[in-house]
Amino acid sequence: MGCLPVERLDHYTTYLILDITPSAYLPGSKEREAITAALKRVGSTVEEVPIVIGSKEYKTEHVQYQPMPHNHKKKIAKFYYATPVVENALNAFFAKELTKYQPISEDPKSTLNCLCLDDLKYAAGNYYINDKSTGSVVGQQPFGGGRMSALTFYLEVLASNLGRGEGLDGFVAAVSPFNFTAIGGNLAYTPALMGSSVLWKPSDTALLSNYTIYKIMIEAGVPPGVVNFVPADGPVFGDTITASPYLAGINFTGSVPTFNRLWLQVGKNINVYKNFPRLIGECGGKNFHFIHASANVESVVNGTIRSAFEYCGQKCSACSRMYVPESLFCFCSCFLLLFLFSASVPVFCFCSCFLLLFLFSTSVPVFCFCSCFLLLFLFSASVPVFCFCVCMSEIIGGGQYDESCGYFIQPTIVQTKDPLEKIMTEEIFGPVLTIFVYPDKDLDKTLKIVTDSTPYALTGAVFAEDESFQKRCLDDLKYAAGNYYINDKSTGSVVGQQPFGGGRMSGTNDKAGGPHYVLRWATPQSIKETFVPLTEWKYPYMG
Repeated sequence: MGCLPVERLDHYTTYLILDITPSAYLPGSKEREAITAALKRVGSTVEEVPIVIGSKEYKTEHVQYQPMPHNHKKKIAKFYYATPVVENALNAFFAKELTKYQPISEDPKSTLNCLCLDDLKYAAGNYYINDKSTGSVVGQQPFGGGRMSALTFYLEVLASNLGRGEGLDGFVAAVSPFNFTAIGGNLAYTPALMGSSVLWKPSDTALLSNYTIYKIMIEAGVPPGVVNFVPADGPVFGDTITASPYLAGINFTGSVPTFNRLWLQVGKNINVYKNFPRLIGECGGKNFHFIHASANVESVVNGTIRSAFEYCGQKCSACSRMYVPESLFCFCSCFLLLFLFSASVPVFCFCSCFLLLFLFSTSVPVFCFCSCFLLLFLFSASVPVFCFCVCMSEIIGGGQYDESCGYFIQPTIVQTKDPLEKIMTEEIFGPVLTIFVYPDKDLDKTLKIVTDSTPYALTGAVFAEDESFQKRCLDDLKYAAGNYYINDKSTGSVVGQQPFGGGRMSGTNDKAGGPHYVLRWATPQSIKETFVPLTEWKYPYMG
């Protein structure tokens, strides 16, 4: 990792940024040995995590704990919810300190130091915390548990942009999800990169890994107060930030109901603010794999297994609905079921297994409640209340769960006769894939259902060797997915290559990881200077 100055224009410097190739964690490698040693330390401590505002730490009487999803009796972090006392401290801090900090982008050394620390000093520990707190396994958190590859890309964007931009006139509230640690760093530190002060509310179920990122950034040289670490109850946090006149933006990843609530509150308080707050949100999806009769079955099956079941189906881009023609269903279903029967999962071996079958932790955030309800009751024949959702469906593989020690959900494949059933239209955040088998002659009708049956439009994939059909789908499905894949799985976008985000109820589609996203957190200023004195007020046409 390095930073080489190339040229300087006024106070802008162009940097050539040298990134580190993501570790493969191959058997026998040093990084594999390091993470294995870190994993063995699980259960030894409960780390205490304070609220941090500026350079001061706060602890309140509202004590919370973060458990391990795969062993919910074990707590790995003790933390505190913010209270009105903390709210008063925040108001005082922002009233005094908002304009104090220069953009991190004008001193890239701290960002690059962060990347070096994350990749070298903290890599094993970060994976350890991430794997144990979210249940992911090695290789399933793209670019590492806490790596800030997005920030290096954003520095390159800023280096190529010769305009003048300042941070927003106020603070940005960053609300990060439980499922991807790196997103937390992206949500909080991208606005900071442009010079904004940030109020970061981490997810209760990813708190320790997010706090690790925060500590890395402080050690790397980001001044205290640029990003403030504030665990809080969701509604309380939302009410507090939307009532503040200093709110300049919300950078959000989470559920549609939560984002809707924040947007509604901003609208109600619009006359309170110094600025019109910028709202950026990514809200998940009901992602699809559409299979054409000309598709390569092997590619379909392998891509769907990775998309639907990797990381327990908890990626916001995970495939949860699949449309298969009758002519290919026998082949596709057989190979998918073979996977279910062969996927053995050693619980404490995060390097050797493909997925760890847990869903969520005890402290279920609001945006996980729907998944909780669906997945724990969907598979239980003794719960007739859920019959409205599965009456046209049949579980053809999996369908078991065990919450005695951890929250484990078996990878499950459901076949439905109704493409408009709830299980085909509503988000299920877990390892559940629902297949609708369509008659080959109903291709056009089924393709229309893909777009019209759900309010989401995050990711989707079309598998077909027929190039004319692929060209047609590019037009027919243009509003069905913000990230669209051709003969590839619906997950795995890469910073700088496939900027990520969706439209409709999947979010504002501002494309994190792309060149425009970072500029959304800047206030641009156009400057004109005249070098020739103006000697006449009349225009030439006036004579």
